[in-house]
Amino acid sequence: MDTKAQAILAFLAVIFVISGLSKASGNEKGLSGTRDVNVPDGLARIAGAIEAILAFGLILGLKWNWMAIFPLIGLWFTMAVAIGLHLRAGKIRTAFPAFFLLTLISIGLVLI
Repeated sequence: MDTKAQAILAFLAVIFVISGLSKASGNEKGLSGTRDVNVPDGLARIAGAIEAILAFGLILGLKWNWMAIFPLIGLWFTMAVAIGLHLRAGKIRTAFPAFFLLTLISIGLVLI
């Protein structure tokens, strides 16, 4: 794996560990984004735990390249659902971070 792919994986891992643990812990700031799109707190906490687990998978993928593909695919679908939820709630502007992360994940999938 080249340096660009490692940098993208490391960046995504940091972002999703922070975001996932923030949601999974029930932190008010972590749940505020999901509340804006009418996602129940319980479901948001489960999604946060999944994000954190997939982020740890990305960390393992830095050592063993073949392992990175599975967390990237899981995070790709997670961000695609997030974009859909934002669009359904009419919050197009707040969908940008999910779209940005989806784009980075797609680039990571291509580079692996």
